[in-house]
Amino acid sequence: MQKFIALFGAACVISASSLAQVTDDVTKSYTQPIPGSTQVYDLVAIPGGEYMMGSPAAEKGRKPDEGPQHKVTIEPFWMGKMEVTWDLFDLFAFKNMEKEMANRTPGFDLAKTDAATRPSPPYVDMSFGMGREGYPAINMTQYSAIHFCAWLYAKTGIFYRLPTEAEWEYACRAGTKTPYSFGADAKQLGEYAWFTGNSDGSYKQVGKKKPNPWGLHDMHGNVMEWTLDQYYPDYYAKKAKGEVKEPYAKVKELYPNAVRGGSWDDDAPVLRSAARTPSAPAWKMLDPQAPKSEWWLTSASFVGFRVVRPAKKPSEEEIKAYYNPPLIEEY
Repeated sequence: MQKFIALFGAACVISASSLAQVTDDVTKSYTQPIPGSTQVYDLVAIPGGEYMMGSPAAEKGRKPDEGPQHKVTIEPFWMGKMEVTWDLFDLFAFKNMEKEMANRTPGFDLAKTDAATRPSPPYVDMSFGMGREGYPAINMTQYSAIHFCAWLYAKTGIFYRLPTEAEWEYACRAGTKTPYSFGADAKQLGEYAWFTGNSDGSYKQVGKKKPNPWGLHDMHGNVMEWTLDQYYPDYYAKKAKGEVKEPYAKVKELYPNAVRGGSWDDDAPVLRSAARTPSAPAWKMLDPQAPKSEWWLTSASFVGFRVVRPAKKPSEEEIKAYYNPPLIEEY
């Protein structure tokens, strides 16, 4: 059976914001209005720079796939202040909902997104009763997250995509070198993150914990976040040796892809800035359909995403490549 594979980030949906409106000045954060709806989407300006990606050998909880550390240069970009919530994702996933909202917005041309490729209807409520309004969207495949970005581009005219692993870790660290963006003391984690120690077995509304030094919420915990990369356990070793030079590991296989940040269902070490998690077929384990859905996971209520906007807009050809990843066989 053929399955689309996504190349892989996410944004924040809130009702009000003190940030500036859409800007091309990469030094300024802004709010992206979502045309034809009452939703907005806050993005934080992330400065460019260099950092050491991965974790030092002595870091508590470190795994071999986090090393060796290697220097990475990051261009400026914007990143979603919080994880994408159901409030926004549902407009993409359910055309009738988008249409109903657009009917309340005089002058909005729904034709902008008529051709958008959208998810097949889920067979159950994919929040599994844990909450929707203000809660992070979960249980979508990487392919689904990619097409959300394409829908958002059609709707706003601004290019958004998932972050690379390198961008994600850089933004999470926010200039720090410690295991967490707030330091090395895991006892402080409850102030910044939802994890097994305080989640009571479910995800929470976004933005309820302290942000990192660059103003990003829930980079540690709540839900893990898709990235653009294929997951290779030895990728850092090859990077350090100069054997790979591309800015991210392009997807060539259905599994595994790199997911970051840890979740409400994880212990503290998984929430570290450098921690990497590979996606797995088991995340669709309960899907009763044959073939299994390209759009929805059924056993990954710990996975969501946020999006980024690069300072330099890609060419239309490059954008098509981001939004139309290659077909890969899955049996």
